[in-house]
Amino acid sequence: MALKKTMTFAVVHFCVAFSVASLLTGSALVGGLIALVEPAINTVAFYLHEQAWRVAGHRAAPA
Repeated sequence: MALKKTMTFAVVHFCVAFSVASLLTGSALVGGLIALVEPAINTVAFYLHEQAWRVAGHRAAPA
């Protein structure tokens, strides 16, 4: 179930990124490139964000 939800969210994210970028730039090509690159970078950023929260949680826990 989690994988299916992740995949459907990826499709939604791509569609939103493509729509916004295409509208802002007036170019379907640029919109498509942004829609491909932005989610990939966002995935890495999310992973690093989760790691930072995990580390912060360990520091905040009582010893």
